[in-house]
Amino acid sequence: MSSIKDSVTVNEDDANLLVLIIDTNQMNWTKVANKQAMGNCLTLQQILRQLLAFINAHLALKHDNEVAVIASHIGVSKFLYPIPTTRQKTRRSHGDSDQSSNSNMYQRFRVIDDQVTSNMKALFENEALKSCPDKVSSMMAGALSLALCYINRITKSDEIGHIKSRILIISVSPDSPYQYISIMNCIFSAQKLGIPIDVCKISESDNSVFLQQASHITGGRYLRLSIDQSRGFLHFLMKTFLPDRFVRRHLCLPGDEKVDFGAACFCHKKTINIGYVCSVCLSIYCQQLEECSTCRSKVTNGVKRSKTNESL
Repeated sequence: MSSIKDSVTVNEDDANLLVLIIDTNQMNWTKVANKQAMGNCLTLQQILRQLLAFINAHLALKHDNEVAVIASHIGVSKFLYPIPTTRQKTRRSHGDSDQSSNSNMYQRFRVIDDQVTSNMKALFENEALKSCPDKVSSMMAGALSLALCYINRITKSDEIGHIKSRILIISVSPDSPYQYISIMNCIFSAQKLGIPIDVCKISESDNSVFLQQASHITGGRYLRLSIDQSRGFLHFLMKTFLPDRFVRRHLCLPGDEKVDFGAACFCHKKTINIGYVCSVCLSIYCQQLEECSTCRSKVTNGVKRSKTNESL
């Protein structure tokens, strides 16, 4: 798998667009909090406050830096910032009354903080999402698709190529094999567009195989934080993910170098290390079949066996 580390020309004067994807699966955040020592638990609310400080630091680096925030929630992916113009006007009209209380805060920081916080609160109060049958998986594939579409729109409007984009994913949920194909399509689209995907995975022991591949293929950084390390979450964000694409070429950033190239089979949607690959459409199966369920091609000598944990 090839990397895009040196395929895009970046300059010191480039503006940087950071698209932040936050895993807002409350059940998995609760599991993280329960595994920590009493009195030192890290909740989603505390994570959000540190993420807002990180966003403000990103915007403070350059006056033309931009940011977008997307929630990867249970059953849905939604923008937390920016929001549509009509809603933004409504928010502004309700927020004018408390503007004096935030007079010491930079206006742009205040607007982003208020919109991200209020939209995340509305997301958790949505009754329709509370009845979602799948309480484990977050819609990471949908969030990546939204991020790539937004980046493409911003890039198309930038005629001189001044804006350089990257994606940062904050994840606590395990991989969902049912989203494997969609996630891999997003990864290869990001690779083609020259968009690095950075990942900060908060987990006690398990890595995210799919997101680890996303960082490796697109030339981003993958960092797994243990439960204890997550207490210094903002420190790791600033040290690893705050430098832009130009600066990080001159830095030795932390991250996991070993990559697991496991895949998910197309038949049972489970993660496998060794499988059978169709020689026509490259669909992966955990058992040998007489006919490929994807392209319906007949297999005369059996489906080709391949180790999926090797680089393609």
